[in-house]
Amino acid sequence: MQGTVVQINLSRGGVPKLPVEEALLTPHGIEGDLQAHPAIHGGILKAVLLICAEAIDDLVARGYPLYYGAMGENLTVAGLDRRLLRSGQRFRVGQALIELTALRAPCSALERYGADLHKELYDAAVKAGDPSSPCWAMGGFYASVIKSGLVRRRDIITLVEQLA
Repeated sequence: MQGTVVQINLSRGGVPKLPVEEALLTPHGIEGDLQAHPAIHGGILKAVLLICAEAIDDLVARGYPLYYGAMGENLTVAGLDRRLLRSGQRFRVGQALIELTALRAPCSALERYGADLHKELYDAAVKAGDPSSPCWAMGGFYASVIKSGLVRRRDIITLVEQLA
């Protein structure tokens, strides 16, 4: 499984996050990025939020006023099949190595884009860990940073390992 970094996004806290050309991924998150609620969105197991561009594009086609960075993702990537993403997968992205840790459950901050958006991103099946849900990974995946490194727009992201 391989894709491309379409956009790297940072903010001073909360959504939306705004694009930058490159950023340093560290075990504590992307250098310069802040979270409005770090107890919920931050920490070493949720250092980075990755969302597939195709999921955002699909939501835009359904009428939601979204754009890359709007949902608070740090890495917007294209070419990865979100339905195949799983906790424990390790991806090389730029000079960094990340490991997917947990699906992202939508928070109330996303309600600004539509009261029903959370229903598009998360359902009972996703909550139960069922990847057959049509909502699987629509809201993205959190990742820990195993190896720090610089990431640039247009870098390749490649699955390198699946941990049990």
